[in-house]
Amino acid sequence: MKREEVIGSITDNKIIVILRGLTRDELMRTAEALYIGGIRLCEVTFSAVGSPSDAEIADDIRALVAAYGDKMHIGAGTVLSPAQVDLAAAAGAEYIISPDTDPDVIGRTRELGLVSVPGALSPSEATAANRAGADFVKLFPAGEFPPSYLKSVVTPLSHIRFLAVGAITENNIADYMRAGAVGAGISSGIVSKKAVAAGDYGYITSQARKYLAAVSAVMDAI
Repeated sequence: MKREEVIGSITDNKIIVILRGLTRDELMRTAEALYIGGIRLCEVTFSAVGSPSDAEIADDIRALVAAYGDKMHIGAGTVLSPAQVDLAAAAGAEYIISPDTDPDVIGRTRELGLVSVPGALSPSEATAANRAGADFVKLFPAGEFPPSYLKSVVTPLSHIRFLAVGAITENNIADYMRAGAVGAGISSGIVSKKAVAAGDYGYITSQARKYLAAVSAVMDAI
């Protein structure tokens, strides 16, 4: 089953790289650099202010799926409405990630057979997301709180799979994994806008490898 395959990939590969604000050429070159670096999960984010438009983002997802869908699992991020879920699904996205917990978004995601990853910060929000059908809960913004906060949330809610997202770096990702995260979402720590502007995609590959190595080391020790 495709949904179970995606869930397994997230739990196995641990890192979802967040792609936002890239031109089509930059998007494709970044995806290739990430793949070379060992990344197997990417999300393309919608814009909360509508620029680029939802249709343009859906086209980016479609292009990325066409080029890398047999190598990587592609998802959609910053999904704030069921309409965006529909657009992402039609474009080939396999998982839906949001910064908030919206039962309508979660419900539509599950109706379409996609993997649901809503955002939450408090135990109450995380529990509401789980009850609505979330497959994972994105603790966001995780990096604004110490790993001990995640551990305190995970301990009584051990039935929920948490991803740490927001200000997660190569220096602290191991701490969040030890605290109970099953994975993490990473943006500028791997996809540096400066590197993209300079055409230094080798840097992106190098950063991907550093993050994966940090995760591998802590998982081996757990």
